[in-house]
Amino acid sequence: MKTIAYYISDYGFGHAARSVALIRQLLKMEEDVRVIICHSFALHFLRESLKGEHRVTFRTIETDIGYVLKKDSIEPDIEKLNVEYEKYLKKWSSLIEQERNFLQTNKVDFVISDISAFPFEAAYMLGIPSIGISNFTWYTAYQGLVADPLLEPLKGAYEKMTYFFSLAGSKEPDWGMKGTKQFGFFDRNVDGNEVNRIRKLVNPTGEKFVVFFGLGMKIDIEQLQHLPIWDSPNCAFIVSSNVQVQRPNVFSIPKDYIESQHYIAAADLVISKPGWGIVSEAVCAGKPLYIIERQQMKEDEHTISFLKEKRYMCRTINSEKLSEFMIDKQIVKEIKRHIDRDITFTNQSNLIAKEILTKLNATIYELSVSIGGMSI
Repeated sequence: MKTIAYYISDYGFGHAARSVALIRQLLKMEEDVRVIICHSFALHFLRESLKGEHRVTFRTIETDIGYVLKKDSIEPDIEKLNVEYEKYLKKWSSLIEQERNFLQTNKVDFVISDISAFPFEAAYMLGIPSIGISNFTWYTAYQGLVADPLLEPLKGAYEKMTYFFSLAGSKEPDWGMKGTKQFGFFDRNVDGNEVNRIRKLVNPTGEKFVVFFGLGMKIDIEQLQHLPIWDSPNCAFIVSSNVQVQRPNVFSIPKDYIESQHYIAAADLVISKPGWGIVSEAVCAGKPLYIIERQQMKEDEHTISFLKEKRYMCRTINSEKLSEFMIDKQIVKEIKRHIDRDITFTNQSNLIAKEILTKLNATIYELSVSIGGMSI
């Protein structure tokens, strides 16, 4: 049995959701693989998503700090981020040593990280091959937010990836020591029957325009209740369980509902911050996007730029415009005009999982040949 240690960023649910998509594919395609998930923030979500998978085990560990946001905002709090990051750096050496011991004790054959940095250092020390999978790294994400000299530990760790799988919208360096490979969007598989059930629940007459309004599960904005968007004529809204808006035309995703990609697929329009997870699920389902812009976040800029370069139906809204934004007949007409002729993206989870297994099996083969050669 080949063992993969799979590290997932602790920032939000997006990294966890896309990791679930890949882990499901890996387990389906290869019976001789087991996965140790290393994560903390969304561990309950991961356990529920992979319930019944006897080849998956879970380990609670804080993998990174992600972004730190201003109170009741989607904008970064640079001062607090720097405080948290400096605390993180003080633990850096001990984190690497801890992981080195963990990988060795558990006889890990392969390390995958999306996209925590320190596991690459530990894997490199032990000669264990690794893959980084992401549309960004925390090194580039923090540029302009944290002083460059403080980012050197992250840079050094990412340079020790064996391979880097660069996802749609990425503008990262070619980190992989043995190569960088480009991939597109991917998401968890969608069940058409479940999508139809949700559409009937939210829009029983079929006459309303359905909008998925997603700001991410780490966002808590009290002012949302008073936005004029909820009064948009003939519209029904789907929101995350943490969005506290009490309106007859607003439907909250149940807290215990795991497969939120079905709610996105049930919508006619997705309004969201530009987190890669929601964006990917929207474009794989062919849904037009209105993206809420954030300042000083390169990941967001690159994702938006990529969609516009591909001529995907993507509009941007700044925070000021959102405070007065409503969906009128003209917007609905424009969106319906684009739906049939807009560019679509295929779900590449199967392709990425196949490439992971190719790298893993090649590594195992090379190791067996090396050991065989030594015994002669």
